[in-house]
Amino acid sequence: MDLGLKNKVAVITGGDSGMGKATAERLLKEGAKVALIDKTQEELEKTVKHLKSLGDVFGTQADLTHLAEVESAKQQVLQHYGKVHILMHAAGITGATGDFLDICDEDWEKTIAVDLMATVRVCRAFIPVMQAEQWGRIVLVTSEDAIQPYTDEMPYCACKAAVLNFAKNLSKAYAQDGILVNSVSPAFIATPMTDAMMEQRAEKLDVNFDEAIASFLKEKRPHLELKRRGKPQEVAAVIAFLCSELSSFVVGANYRVDGGSVATI
Repeated sequence: MDLGLKNKVAVITGGDSGMGKATAERLLKEGAKVALIDKTQEELEKTVKHLKSLGDVFGTQADLTHLAEVESAKQQVLQHYGKVHILMHAAGITGATGDFLDICDEDWEKTIAVDLMATVRVCRAFIPVMQAEQWGRIVLVTSEDAIQPYTDEMPYCACKAAVLNFAKNLSKAYAQDGILVNSVSPAFIATPMTDAMMEQRAEKLDVNFDEAIASFLKEKRPHLELKRRGKPQEVAAVIAFLCSELSSFVVGANYRVDGGSVATI
């Protein structure tokens, strides 16, 4: 199936691992050119080297909590490719967890800075570039937590709910410019973020990694009907569709890629 992505330029944040990396692989196989933005230079370089066999890929390091670094990354992408058609924003953190009363202002502010304000900055940077092309796709990665919150992850849940609303808002503001904005809401995907969560859980419960996953699914995600962690490639397949010509009448939508984890309609 031809997604119509040949020679389209895609920017992917959080692109050195997990869903960002899997999406880069998928878009490169479709003939797109991909610019990866991530915070850790060493991991970014490894990923770019790995992906070069698939196509035209470029990497630039940036901390998205700093406006100057976002602007610098944008300029580097434009110097390298000259244009941008697609933005897939996956960068984020779990943030502070635990009892609400134990989470301080600083913990909240750090999570908001990464999970919400970085999203705002990246979109503000690249939307004008897409307006110039009169064609664009933006896919923001939110979470099941946006609509099914968990009391021990309140800062993350609140930020992801905000990103879900933000995506809908952007879709209304820029559809007339040919920029289609949508979001995806994954749940418990096999990424470095959930690896770290399961490693901590395994240590706390004095069990192995697989046992930690099994107990998490049973106790914390009882509605995840497929009873396993999702694969980054399963999320990337949906994102690739939303980035494509085939999604030309899809705007302001949120696609759940959650194994059934959200219990309501």
